[in-house]
Amino acid sequence: MIEIFDFEQNSPEWYAARCGIPTASRFEDIIKKGRGDAPSAMRRTYMLELAGEAITGEPTPGFTGNAHTERGHRLEEDVRKIYAFSRGVSLTPVGFVRNGMKGCSPDSFVGSDGMLEIKSKLPKLAIDCIDKDIFPEEHKAQCQGGLWVCEREWIDIAVYWPGLPLFIKRAHRDEKYIATMAEKVDAFNEELDKLVDRIRAYGMAA
Repeated sequence: MIEIFDFEQNSPEWYAARCGIPTASRFEDIIKKGRGDAPSAMRRTYMLELAGEAITGEPTPGFTGNAHTERGHRLEEDVRKIYAFSRGVSLTPVGFVRNGMKGCSPDSFVGSDGMLEIKSKLPKLAIDCIDKDIFPEEHKAQCQGGLWVCEREWIDIAVYWPGLPLFIKRAHRDEKYIATMAEKVDAFNEELDKLVDRIRAYGMAA
């Protein structure tokens, strides 16, 4: 069952809604392999973070931003307006979407079956996206994960930097990729539940 929350991203309510569950921006950490066929170290780290959130009820302190990310946040609304005008569509802002034991924070919904993900990239990285003219592989897990969580059909990624052309590329649902992701995220959640149970059974809280 999908739950859609309208509060502002990065607000206390937003952190509370995602507390203790894996979200699309970190699905890459779950599905990426380490050496050989072993899970990545980031998978274990992420599981420990979520276990701490589930047990204490407190969100994990995260990256608070820098000059680059702050600038990106300020310009996001301009990107939304340019995107909406160029595509002739209306956008619906979204705070957080929860679907069972997984969630994501879309930058906007587009119509009834689309999504928008906005990425601010340094000029060298934005130019690389424009020159390659393909959907950036480094954002596939997050974006396909967003389609899975939100049960939507397609997602546009908008990559920007002031003074450069706005790069927009669409990806549709990759059902095979999503099925593999779902299997790995579900297994991750099962392990997470067992870890939380073990820690809770260890003894009284301090």
